[in-house]
Amino acid sequence: MAVVDRVRIDPERTATAKRRGRVPGLGLLLAAVATLVWSGSFVTSRALHDSVPPVQAAFWRWIVAVLAVAPLAAGAAWRQRRALRRHFGFVSLAALLGVTVYNTLVNQAGTTTSAGTMGMVMAASPVLMAVYERLGGARLGPRRAAGMLIACAGVVLLVGRGSPGTDFAAGDLWIVAAAVCFASYSALLKRRPVELGGPAFLLATFVLGAVMLLPAYGISLAVQGGFEVAAGTVGPLVYVGVFSSALAFFAWNKAVSLIGAARAGAVYYLQPVCVALLSWLLIDEAMGALQVVCMVLILGGVVLGASRSR
Repeated sequence: MAVVDRVRIDPERTATAKRRGRVPGLGLLLAAVATLVWSGSFVTSRALHDSVPPVQAAFWRWIVAVLAVAPLAAGAAWRQRRALRRHFGFVSLAALLGVTVYNTLVNQAGTTTSAGTMGMVMAASPVLMAVYERLGGARLGPRRAAGMLIACAGVVLLVGRGSPGTDFAAGDLWIVAAAVCFASYSALLKRRPVELGGPAFLLATFVLGAVMLLPAYGISLAVQGGFEVAAGTVGPLVYVGVFSSALAFFAWNKAVSLIGAARAGAVYYLQPVCVALLSWLLIDEAMGALQVVCMVLILGGVVLGASRSR
């Protein structure tokens, strides 16, 4: 009888083990997709810096995102409306950090800072994600800690223009604030109530984030005027609305739920590499030997930080 039980149970355990083994790989892949798509949004923010005011770019980004997500998520949001009302404070805070403030700060930084620099500074946000997890009682492990330190060293050298010091331009301060917002948003995701499904949560944060931007949008229109509606402005806004917002946020939120903010944040260190390459290819921003050396450090840190070894 014992032999029969063992034969019957073992396949179930094997299947469960395989599913668990696939979760880290899927989480890392989703984090990489979000990182790559977001890298393009930094280049887009820089490209729009002299044609679309930052607040207006952020507002229309989220209007496009709502239109892209609504057909897929409106039904789920309606079914979970009671849960959304119960957790309105949590959803509002997530919308404020991840939608209203974060992307507006990125757009503001793009008016005076290069896309490459924005990607480099944003690469520091996973350090804050890991700090949040550690404060919550999570154990990071020596390899992940070492990976973060190595990658962070590459970021510091890039920002310091080859020296351990920091040489921030004025716009860099905006992107530093954006990095803090993004890290806080990512850490907050781990506390998302289980009754709030991903699509419903995403749509609710997009809508609330756009609503919170309305007063600033009105002020921007009154003070700065509108922007010219043309292919050079509408195209980038559609990209950041559909891909950098709807697709990337869904992938990132799912990645954090699967592997945690700290491990997803390790993959996020790839962002300065992606941004530097895209900005070099698309808008002719320079990439010298220093950038290449520091990217090697960042990539090495990613390999260690994303390792499953503890």
